[in-house]
Amino acid sequence: MIYLQAAQSSETNPTLITILLIVLALVILRRFIIYVEQIYALKYKKPFFRNIILVKNQLTDNQLKLLEKEFTFYKNLSDKEQAVFRHRVATFIKNKKFIGRESLVPNDEIRTLISATAVMLTFGFRKYLIDLIEKIIIYPEAYYSTLNDTYHKGEINPQMNAIVFSWKDFQEGYHIGDDNLNLGIHEFGHAIHLNAFSKDDISSLIFQTGFKNLTDYLQQNQAVRQDLIDSKYFRAYAYTNHYEFFAVLLENFIETPNQFRTHFPELYSFVKQMLNFKFARF
Repeated sequence: MIYLQAAQSSETNPTLITILLIVLALVILRRFIIYVEQIYALKYKKPFFRNIILVKNQLTDNQLKLLEKEFTFYKNLSDKEQAVFRHRVATFIKNKKFIGRESLVPNDEIRTLISATAVMLTFGFRKYLIDLIEKIIIYPEAYYSTLNDTYHKGEINPQMNAIVFSWKDFQEGYHIGDDNLNLGIHEFGHAIHLNAFSKDDISSLIFQTGFKNLTDYLQQNQAVRQDLIDSKYFRAYAYTNHYEFFAVLLENFIETPNQFRTHFPELYSFVKQMLNFKFARF
């Protein structure tokens, strides 16, 4: 009996050791790949790859019609990019909870256009769902906040994992496409900024590095800072703090990229690198 137990043990141990060695090798390989990609990303300002789609999520016919009719960015993409964009919008809709307030019911238009805005801004990211945001709360119009006793058009609430919009003001952001005032872009800009500095994925690393390069550039170039103020191209609210500065830069970047690139090419380049934004018009 003792001999049989010893024999069985000797047969099991090599198998167990082999499994452990394989697991260890995979862990080491994964860490090595992450390390190499970090070096690559810091040099080339992009990840090894942007998309892996195992199961493609689909928009409904109505959601697709809304995207094709209402969302200019989507229409300017290549056929291949459009296919990825549709999948990402459908995935975003599936993963987020849309909550209406004051009798507003989130319909296809609300879910599609809000999701498309988020996906547009993270289209250069590998992790694009903005994990910080779980809930999207929508009011019919500007809503009263008891936090500071004033009316808000939109806000980001990290403690609640929520982003909040006035639907009326969200829509107005797209009615005039070149006034550099877009509530959806602005608030999702805050969400992307906060999310990137709380994560360690490759897209967050690229964003963090790019933002540091941008702020270092401005701190070292007083003349550029003065030019920004004198030009009045960026509205004064941008200079409230670095969060508002990035959100306003993002509005200008999306709505008037040619003007941005012409007047402030270095800043434009930083934002483009941070977002890995290499698509039509940009």
